[in-house]
Amino acid sequence: MAYSQFQLLRERRFLPYFAVQALGAFNDNVYRQAIIGLLFYLGVDSGQRTLYTNLAPALFILPYFLFSAIAGQFAEKLEKQRLIVITTTMEIGIMTLAAIGFLTASMPLLLVALFATGMQSTLFGPVKYSILPAVLKPEELTGGNGLVEMGTSLSILAGMIYGGLVFQVAGAWGPEAAAASVVALAVAGNLVARTIPRVDAGAPELQVNWNPVPESIRIWKLTRRTPAVRNAILGVSWFWFVGTVLTAQLPNYAELHLGAPERSTTLYIFGLALFSVGVGTGSLLCEKLSARTVEIGLVPLGALGISAFMLDLYFARSGLAPRTGLDIAGFLAGEHGWRIAIDLAGIGFSCGLFIVPLFALIQSRTPKQEMARVFAGLNIQNSAFIVAAAVTGLALQQLLGWSIPQVFLALAIANLLVTTWIFTIVPEFAMRFASWLLVRTLYRLELHGIERHVPDEGPALLVCNHVSYMDALVLAASVPRPIRFVMYYRIFQIPVMSWIFRAAGAIPIASPKEDAAMMERAFDAIDAALADGELVLIFPEGRLTPDGDIQAFRSGVERILERRPVPVVPMALRNMWSSMWSRRSAAAGSGWLGRMRVPRRIRAHVAVMAEAPVPGREATAAMLESRVRALRGDHA
Repeated sequence: MAYSQFQLLRERRFLPYFAVQALGAFNDNVYRQAIIGLLFYLGVDSGQRTLYTNLAPALFILPYFLFSAIAGQFAEKLEKQRLIVITTTMEIGIMTLAAIGFLTASMPLLLVALFATGMQSTLFGPVKYSILPAVLKPEELTGGNGLVEMGTSLSILAGMIYGGLVFQVAGAWGPEAAAASVVALAVAGNLVARTIPRVDAGAPELQVNWNPVPESIRIWKLTRRTPAVRNAILGVSWFWFVGTVLTAQLPNYAELHLGAPERSTTLYIFGLALFSVGVGTGSLLCEKLSARTVEIGLVPLGALGISAFMLDLYFARSGLAPRTGLDIAGFLAGEHGWRIAIDLAGIGFSCGLFIVPLFALIQSRTPKQEMARVFAGLNIQNSAFIVAAAVTGLALQQLLGWSIPQVFLALAIANLLVTTWIFTIVPEFAMRFASWLLVRTLYRLELHGIERHVPDEGPALLVCNHVSYMDALVLAASVPRPIRFVMYYRIFQIPVMSWIFRAAGAIPIASPKEDAAMMERAFDAIDAALADGELVLIFPEGRLTPDGDIQAFRSGVERILERRPVPVVPMALRNMWSSMWSRRSAAAGSGWLGRMRVPRRIRAHVAVMAEAPVPGREATAAMLESRVRALRGDHA
């Protein structure tokens, strides 16, 4: 039976946490929308409503600037389940205060509670994502993050709908219904939080620095320590910028450009639902597309999709709606109605492909004792980007007089420029996209034993048979953790492929006759990588197989293990001999291009096998060759 990420929803290590974060997102949005409902219920004029709609987001986001540094330290120092219980207990108190505000129709009290809600969300934020690597295996990170993003997106949508309808449905009992709802949801979240299993603190010995300014600077420096993590965080913040600009325009966009009746929220909610469902669908699909690895190659695909759908949204309707007073059916039946609907869903879908691998990358590349603080730094940066997005949207429309479609057009172009810049300064993103596209186009991968036998953390040496020029890319797409490949320098220098290999940190090696100095540098680089706790993969045959059979393993593997006796994982590639980029065709021309051949079947099945690690002090070249031969069997 094929694995599905939804199996996590049946396991205690994940389900209670998933439910708590979904309930929290739902309740936050019920509360915020119910305040708007109260304003209408009380007959407050539009000027005061406008004041609230501008003041409320600022009050909610302000605690992220003030308290994220402290929240990150608490999330690092305290046992995580305990911290979640503390924050959900805070939510009960805050929502009790909010309930009094609803019952007394006290807007100042409701705004104080809203600020406190932002503070509670600030404390919960760092633990929300830093807990996942502690309860999930590396191959589950993408699927787990996809479920969290899907749950958050749909909970926000459902909370907005529920909060917007509570006063309409309850009528005269609207304040009582709103008060009861937010308190009941907070209590439910707290009760579920108590069922989350214990998760050890990342750094229990950490001394909390209560001064937010120097600590915020220190945390910001943590987010920039690793280039890939730094730019993944930048990508996440850019996602929030794009999402904020888009969703902030939707209410007016629905009325002016989709034809919604004045003061009606139906088409606005419909547009938001399309975007939210798109985000959820894209998030869930990431695991399938990545084959359960942290596949950042999906990030450029998502970025391109965001701009493509947003550009089409502009061209689908750059002017005002041809008709007004429309319901959902009337809008869809009108000119380009379905096209606009697909664009909104497509933008959300692309955002899901964009954001989930970035979260998984941050989690997989950040030390566990720093992870909560890194996510606290991410929250600070996200807050700044959200504020910048709100200011940018207002400036473009109020100062420059741009229409909402023109704002979308500018955002699509800016997204292309920003993502191009990110992928230029860290080519790993584009490299993974190129390798993902190649592997998924040419092959259908079957994985056997990878999850059980490739260690989730710590150093290990992987050994595998060498069949084609694509072997490294196939193996990189099969193992959840990043791999440092050791490869013959002539393969390393193949045009186009060399760029991919360099960006992946591959280690070129030559024979002592060809370049003794390069060989020594390679062994030093291998030892350094293993010392840093990385996975290193070598092809002990030393060259591509000329006839499809496994060649004798050379002694280089033993030399590596003499210096550093790490566990060795035998692996084997099956069915690669008949693929493109192998040497199967004896009559092929000279050079690497001449040795290519068209595979007999498009997207042929290729299997990647792994078996239990061998202790480094026991492994020999002959033993490993025998195990790899047995793994491959007759499936050349």
